[in-house]
Amino acid sequence: MKNFEDYMALLTLYSDYALVCDSADWDQWPSFFTEDGRYRLQPRENYERGMPLCLLALESRAMIEDRVYGVKETMYHDPYYQRHIVGTPRVIKEVVIDGVAHIYAEANYVVIRTKYDGDSTVYNCGIYRDDIVKTADGFKFALRHAIYDSEMVPNSVIYPI
Repeated sequence: MKNFEDYMALLTLYSDYALVCDSADWDQWPSFFTEDGRYRLQPRENYERGMPLCLLALESRAMIEDRVYGVKETMYHDPYYQRHIVGTPRVIKEVVIDGVAHIYAEANYVVIRTKYDGDSTVYNCGIYRDDIVKTADGFKFALRHAIYDSEMVPNSVIYPI
């Protein structure tokens, strides 16, 4: 990255994202994305084969906000906590597209799920491959792409990874 302050802002973006997901502060989740920001959850096999099928593909912040509504108001499930463990992000490249600076970064992640009355288990693990832009409100995801390693996801995906 060009400077220390930008890298610290990138670290803050990654850690704050995990904190919001772990604390179930779903109203804050869309604020991590640009207006046309996308969130994708895709199996590694599909990603590596260039197959577009995702388990979850939200193609705008409006769709992300709709997912928040679904999580809070319409989905019923056995409650659980989740805990994100995210590696240090690595900047792949920085480019300017149509006058907008993009940072392409990646970080490994593990999500632990703990049911209220049960054990903690590894729920999902993989890598984030992100397209991040600097806005007037700080760094935001133009794309948060969570590529998970296993072909199967236990139960269902309710909360964002």
